[in-house]
Amino acid sequence: MTQGLYEERNLTMLADFYEFTMANGYLESGAGDCNVVFDLFFRRVPEAGGFAICAGLEQVIQYLQNLRFTEEDLDYFRGRGCFGEKFLRYLRDFRFTCDVWAVPEGTPIFPNEPVITVKGPLLQAQLVETMLLTTLNFETLIATKANRIVRAAGDRAVVEFGSRRAQGYDAAILGARAAYIAGCAGTANTIADREFGIPALGTMAHSWVQVFPTEYDAFKAYAETYPDNCTLLIDTYNVLKSGIPNAIRVFDEVVVPRGFRPKGVRIDSGDLAYLSKKARKLLDEAGYPDVKIMASNSLDEYIIRDLLLQGARLDIFGVGENLITSKAEPVFGGVYKLAAVERPDGSWEPRIKISETVEKITTPGFKRLWRFYSRENGKALADYIALWEEPPVDDSRDITIFDPNAVWKKKTVYDYTARELMVRVFDNGRLCYQSPTLPEIRAYCKAQLETLWDESLRFEYPHRYYVDLSDKLWQMKRDLLEKMNG
Repeated sequence: MTQGLYEERNLTMLADFYEFTMANGYLESGAGDCNVVFDLFFRRVPEAGGFAICAGLEQVIQYLQNLRFTEEDLDYFRGRGCFGEKFLRYLRDFRFTCDVWAVPEGTPIFPNEPVITVKGPLLQAQLVETMLLTTLNFETLIATKANRIVRAAGDRAVVEFGSRRAQGYDAAILGARAAYIAGCAGTANTIADREFGIPALGTMAHSWVQVFPTEYDAFKAYAETYPDNCTLLIDTYNVLKSGIPNAIRVFDEVVVPRGFRPKGVRIDSGDLAYLSKKARKLLDEAGYPDVKIMASNSLDEYIIRDLLLQGARLDIFGVGENLITSKAEPVFGGVYKLAAVERPDGSWEPRIKISETVEKITTPGFKRLWRFYSRENGKALADYIALWEEPPVDDSRDITIFDPNAVWKKKTVYDYTARELMVRVFDNGRLCYQSPTLPEIRAYCKAQLETLWDESLRFEYPHRYYVDLSDKLWQMKRDLLEKMNG
């Protein structure tokens, strides 16, 4: 990744205003240095899917490394008239000293389990809430959506085409990054290639064809410029009457005589199933069975699935707005909640948020997260949340897990391997985690997705993957609920 665009970007002030009013209040009340634990987690998978894909940790790291307040920031707070000089002095000398644990990017994640845990002084841990949420929520949302589309395409490539429909330039750039993690083959976004090394792909727009006297002239000019990488957009006028015939003519007259093979054609409108089948027949008859047919035009996983079921002869899909905005459900419901407060003796007092909406009741305590894998086939069996002070899971012994919301549903897990999912990222504010390269994250994501059962991969009514609580954690949660409702 190149230096500049994100690595040195100071986003300290990207926070809800109440983060600063609370911070000032914590400082004035003497509570600011109290050590606490916050968990970032989400409550449900978008589009009723079976899982989400964690993304955005690298940007979280860059943000936390650059936390500092400038004199301009201090002047702003002074001008608001509600912050004292004590608070301004604190901000001038601010240094992030929290411990942070996180699930690595590319990991399939499930509702109600911690994805990021922040432990440290209350004022600091509270202050980072907004930025952590906006980063993880967006990139995880896009990675999750992109993977649905990639899975629908099967062994056919998916290219992210969404920059012009993204909700701003950061969404376009980081959305391309998240989509690549989740399996997209490339992007139309040039800056994403420069910054992250994601292959930038693209050929021409309809305007290229329109500006020349004829479609043939347009194709010929493009082929003469790029004979070694010739892909032509064939739907500007009429795919079958002119687009394909002109493309074949240019392949014959320009590309092949120069010693190259044409790469492909793209269809951006019309009945993609019908047109692709006709185009494939004409290309094959002309001696171009190797030429790929690419489709675009407001595609999503359901349209792609239906096209392939209809026998569409498509090799590549360019997907834009439905991917980069996760149009079907454009919000990822990650939340950031207080889970524990340190007592004077160093132990942790659990804290819980109660709601009449069951899914909004939080899981208290300073916790760690485990995933159980079958030794027989490597498949993920369940996730397991335990308190920090509990001993590591002994996977040489069988373990009985249960549904925290339906405790009569029990299952004994045996012949399994337990892996702790969260890694330590910051130690007392010092970065202690080496972010993998983007290709490494992408490969890790692919490998982890292969550990999921086919039943969890369904678009409709996927199998519910269980996230269990240890007996001690579940009892703690139940006791707190009874105490608070007592």
